[in-house]
Amino acid sequence: MSTYYRPEKYPASDVPCTDEVLPVVIAGAGPVGMAVALGLARRGVPVTLLEAADQVSFGSRAICVSRHSLEVAHRLGFGERLEKIVLPWVGGRSFHRDTEVLRFAMPYAAHAVRPPMVNVSQSELEQVMVEAIEDQPLISLYWGAEVVACGQDDEEVRLDVSTAAGTRRLRARWVVAADGGRSRLRSLLGLRMTGTSYEGSYVIADIHWPSALPAERLVWFDAPSNPGSTIIMHRQPRDIWRIDYQVNDAADAEAETEERRIRDRITRHLEWLDNDVPWTLEWHGFYRAHALALPDFAHGRVVFAGDAAHLVPIFGVRGLNSGMEDAETLAWQLAAVVHGSADAELLEAYSAERHDAWQQNVANAGKSTMIMSPGGHGYRTTRDAVLVLAERRPEFAGLLNPRQSSATHAHRSPLTWPTEPDVSGLLPGDPLEDRRVRVLAESGVRVSSLSAERGSGFTVLAAGVNAERAEQVAWWAERLATQLAPEPVRAVVAPAAGTAVTPTGELRVLDDPDGDLATALGSRAGEVFVIRPDGLVLCRVTDPGRLADIVGHLVAGTRRSGRPSTVPPQPVEVDDRERNWLALSSALDEVGADDREGFLTRLALLLGEHRGELFEEAIAGARLSGRAP
Repeated sequence: MSTYYRPEKYPASDVPCTDEVLPVVIAGAGPVGMAVALGLARRGVPVTLLEAADQVSFGSRAICVSRHSLEVAHRLGFGERLEKIVLPWVGGRSFHRDTEVLRFAMPYAAHAVRPPMVNVSQSELEQVMVEAIEDQPLISLYWGAEVVACGQDDEEVRLDVSTAAGTRRLRARWVVAADGGRSRLRSLLGLRMTGTSYEGSYVIADIHWPSALPAERLVWFDAPSNPGSTIIMHRQPRDIWRIDYQVNDAADAEAETEERRIRDRITRHLEWLDNDVPWTLEWHGFYRAHALALPDFAHGRVVFAGDAAHLVPIFGVRGLNSGMEDAETLAWQLAAVVHGSADAELLEAYSAERHDAWQQNVANAGKSTMIMSPGGHGYRTTRDAVLVLAERRPEFAGLLNPRQSSATHAHRSPLTWPTEPDVSGLLPGDPLEDRRVRVLAESGVRVSSLSAERGSGFTVLAAGVNAERAEQVAWWAERLATQLAPEPVRAVVAPAAGTAVTPTGELRVLDDPDGDLATALGSRAGEVFVIRPDGLVLCRVTDPGRLADIVGHLVAGTRRSGRPSTVPPQPVEVDDRERNWLALSSALDEVGADDREGFLTRLALLLGEHRGELFEEAIAGARLSGRAP
């Protein structure tokens, strides 16, 4: 019997006619739109949420939810519900034909609160979010309500909404466009995304298959069951498996997504895995990789988030997870603008830092895509060479690493405050890693997490401090709360060993006698960190008197004038082997088809000039690796 999740359908909503100017209207009740709505509502902002469909999405679509996204879910109020239905995993294996060429594990330290990744279908994730929204009186969710016209001026946005009862006109101070990769609002405003569309297409299928295989990322390159194709398998809860397999670039999408053709492909692969357990096909789709984005995410009073603002390839699972980051950042910043505690320019900062986050994701996802779905002769040739080499030379397997999604930084954000050049540890713009902590309370010591203790607002955090500094931290948190209201501000301190500090009001005191937190932060004596609601470090200072000035620039959406930030841009780490792969792949793409062998011969001779006796060893290694298994 199938256990595949099928969401309930909702009757078309009656969107009320009103002349009222609504604070915020969100187009699109996918994960990003609902996350923005929940974030705003938790900050006291009424939200009108419009969804063109009559149910949450059907099918797996996105399935891998990162540790950071789980933290976001908890801060938005649906984390506990979500974690009851997910399937954790920590790593995976990749094969070239039938030989294992990579085994990887994502970071999972002893102090970690949650696994690095969990699997759950996007459909089920969205349903959990709908249930959370139904518990939130400040959110009005309307089904079967599609935006069909949009106009704006300096004061408001006017939307025409198609409903079962006819067209309705809504007026809003702000509109969030979270209506997906085929965004209607993006089209209505005449906006286009730019970037790269990759070669290579994948069929995606969900099957019900009671298999004993573990929950891990499984990949076969040139799978014996489907020669020339790449196959990816992920286990989901309740014996549901997601299978993605590559089809020829020139393949007919309609033909490849015929159920007969899909069943044939999957049957061949499962039989090759010695499967004798019956399975059923539950859902399927078709996918091509894109790395596209709007140049700006804020257009007047319409702000874009998630796939409506940017697209990233699925490899490394950054789509949903980057959208959740968009949502959490946009929620606290838009709420500050709506409440009047920040200038509208703060949304320009949102655009700048989330566009930069997209570039960070593309930098990693692009490399994963060139392995999973290489475009052009050069990348196909080098990918196939890496696979052969990795069978006998494990050091090349690192190029096959999927570079799984991790939280992005905001080092280049206009909000991030500069620090001294010699500072190490947690830098301004870095995401604060959650960790298990012990908390002092009236009833004794209880176990918690750093994320839970700092809450969903701003945090003034200090570790390894004396009692006087702890008292100052609490005082500054109270002062900042008046500047940032209604956003809450909480003080969290971990006193130095032997220092007694009493928890009071919004002051949380951690029991950290060994100084583990101070070490993790790289904290200097008396240093204070300010953490944003989305978990990013705003600043670290030794003089708390600077905080008023820092917050003043924050709410204005500007960086302090004068010297630029001394936090250096953090490039994606590239080792020599990866640099060589990228350079050779690009060069092969540029060389004419009639000169490829000549180019490689010239390259080998030039390299031989610098390698001496090692050159003969390299030739022998390449000859050996090139033999058929």
